[in-house]
Amino acid sequence: MATVGKTIKVSGPLIVAENMADAKLYDVVRVSEKGLIGEIIELRGDKASIQVYEETAGLGVGENVYSTGEPLSAELGPGLITGIFDGIQRPLTALYFKYGDRISRGVSVNKLSREKKWTFVPCVSVGDEVDVYVIKYDPEKKKISLSIRALLAPAAEEDSEEE
Repeated sequence: MATVGKTIKVSGPLIVAENMADAKLYDVVRVSEKGLIGEIIELRGDKASIQVYEETAGLGVGENVYSTGEPLSAELGPGLITGIFDGIQRPLTALYFKYGDRISRGVSVNKLSREKKWTFVPCVSVGDEVDVYVIKYDPEKKKISLSIRALLAPAAEEDSEEE
């Protein structure tokens, strides 16, 4: 169940909301019915300090704050390298074609195109066991290798919608 709080303070891009005890640090939130995007940067009791990444003019005390329960994240896939994004990975070209010259507050579009396809071609056969190595820093040894056994998936063409 999503946490819904209420703003008790607005100071520029920082807002404070109460009734947020069930939210987590770094959760993405939507502020007010405008759906402004923000992130919880501090929790104290049931109060959350939230950095809002959009203009907060017009917000006041008593606005709803909806926690998504998810941290701020970037979507990876086709179009990431060739795209131009704002600071919260909204594609500026898609926003322009959907909303025009000005980006209104609270607007959202898919972070990456759902039409672009990408191809995965494995270097070994399906079902082969391979070693995956993760290097982690160890101050005394300088590094340590951890081997993990994995099975490879078959070759496929994927779109950005699949996880």
